Amino acid sequence: MSINQLIIRSLQKNLKSYYLYVFALIFSTALYFSFVTLQYNPSMDQAAGSIRGLAAIRSISVVLIMIVSVFLLYANNLFIKRRSKEIGLFQLIGMTKNRIFMILSAENLLLYFGSLLIGTFIGFAVSKLVAMVLFKVTDMDAIASLYFSGQAFIQTLQVFGGIYFLIMLMNYVFIKHQSILSLFHLQSKTESRVKKISIVEILIGILGLVLISTGYYVSARLFDGDFVPMNNLFSVMIFILTSVIIGTYFFYKGSVRFIANMIRKNKDGYLNINEVMSLSSIMFRMKSNAMLLTIITTVSALAIGLLSLNYISYYSVEKNAKSIAPTDFAFVTTKNAEAFGEVLRKNGIAYNEQKIDVLQVEVDIQEIMGSNIENLQIDGGKMRMSVISDRHVEDIDVSEDETVFSGFNDAMQTLLNLQGSGTITLHGLTTAFSKEYLGLLKDNVLPLYFTGGLPTAIVDETTFATLSNDMNPEIQLESSIYIGYTLDDRGTVKAADKLFNNMPFSQDLGNSSQYSVDREQKIDMGFTMFSVGFLGLAFLITSGCILYFKQVEEGDEEQLNYKILRKLGFTQKDLLQGILRKQLFNFGIPLILGLLHSYFAVKSGWFFFGTELWTPMIIVMGLYAALYSVFCILSVVYYKRVIKMSL
Repeated sequence: MSINQLIIRSLQKNLKSYYLYVFALIFSTALYFSFVTLQYNPSMDQAAGSIRGLAAIRSISVVLIMIVSVFLLYANNLFIKRRSKEIGLFQLIGMTKNRIFMILSAENLLLYFGSLLIGTFIGFAVSKLVAMVLFKVTDMDAIASLYFSGQAFIQTLQVFGGIYFLIMLMNYVFIKHQSILSLFHLQSKTESRVKKISIVEILIGILGLVLISTGYYVSARLFDGDFVPMNNLFSVMIFILTSVIIGTYFFYKGSVRFIANMIRKNKDGYLNINEVMSLSSIMFRMKSNAMLLTIITTVSALAIGLLSLNYISYYSVEKNAKSIAPTDFAFVTTKNAEAFGEVLRKNGIAYNEQKIDVLQVEVDIQEIMGSNIENLQIDGGKMRMSVISDRHVEDIDVSEDETVFSGFNDAMQTLLNLQGSGTITLHGLTTAFSKEYLGLLKDNVLPLYFTGGLPTAIVDETTFATLSNDMNPEIQLESSIYIGYTLDDRGTVKAADKLFNNMPFSQDLGNSSQYSVDREQKIDMGFTMFSVGFLGLAFLITSGCILYFKQVEEGDEEQLNYKILRKLGFTQKDLLQGILRKQLFNFGIPLILGLLHSYFAVKSGWFFFGTELWTPMIIVMGLYAALYSVFCILSVVYYKRVIKMSL
């Protein structure tokens, strides 16, 4: 038999084993090619001026290469181990290691670049869909087109050609360093069964739980001024990250085994077949996979956390735009407002005008602050705030000894922890007014130019007039008037926005268009969400595949055990129930731990990114868990086939 015939017959014989490898190749190629095509797609030219971060696609593609490389190298490592006995047989019949390497390389060459072409075609087919998703989330008026890029194809060949070289290098090192005996026993190597858990493992297990709990507790109190000094936040964040990561490793190394051992002891050793199959996997497999599971859990938590924070920002774009410009158009000079008003009237666009006089006043809020003033570095509890009269705000009427704050901000409320009632003092140049604080309203009355992210104090007209005559000139802004335009017809917003951006003062500080702000934030946040989402999807699928491949490897190793259990009288249904519980643990523990890590990370600082927590976070976590569970189902299906073949 010639070498060529041997290669073809070997390829045919191992075709069933290759499907995992083929899937990994096709998926990775399609993912990379569809993303890289965005750089060269002509339809992106329409959006080039809108997306400031378009050049960041190249940076993201580098991260994508790293994810894909690790994935393919791991898949190849699993594949070469499954063929260890075949390699040993080749050596037994007299083949040299170099000849065996050449045969495997030729097989791999055919399969690798064949899968590469299929993956490129699939990537080309979905590239239009990828562009459509990008245009949708960034709210851009661009038409996606189906386009095959020769440059993207060459770049894909170069990248995957480099990965192929690394795979061949890995195979060469593997074949060179394995003896014939080790090749025949490679697949049967399992972790030694330790009958009694050691004291060290118990301590590691307890320490893992303590470290994770400590990280969660500190993150929950991160922005509580009484607990963490504001100038030490970075050091505390490093502590949380280190504590959770090390705790996660110890959790897989000792805590899982410790908890499983406690369950077994609680049953006095009388376990049914389902408990034996699930607990044995937890006790003896997770310990050996501790590092891999720690990496998967940590990066999963990072992906979920970043996706949640980005979606929180995207979800809150409209509300953030209103905090910058409460009305459709905001001006801080009468001259600019009148000039734009004249343009609107000439174009037949009707609007309502609102004028508000604004003062900057030192306000003592020490009594209503729930946070430690020293940690927040606020001088004596005094803050410079904007003050307006209640006559400018509908449905608000305060007496001479009352005030209300307007402009709710989650970040500000968390840091200041303003109470529901108390007394504040407004300081003019020579006078001071003590007011009963009535609470904080959510809606913004003034644009960001005046507030700087802080609430606005609303007082009665008499107090406002007195403060106007006794204001401190050193703290006043250049403008003391806010003029807002609200359009009568929402259908004229785009036309009015275009007219506004053509005005020479449209970029001046204080002048803003709510529609422009909303659109710019949607483009920036949408592009960031698309990029993080794409990388998150890549990691989700690759990590899910890695866990699935591990279960395939374990299933092949345990097939003999299933054969013995079947001969003892256990049915396929009995074994499958145990397998189902086993997979719920194998996939469920990393998923739950990743979700918990991301929840506490997001919960500690979400308010810096937007105005809504639960809806965006639940949507992201729900989608992630649903996609992740697909690999759990696939592993159960594979085990079902292994059990069926055991007899």
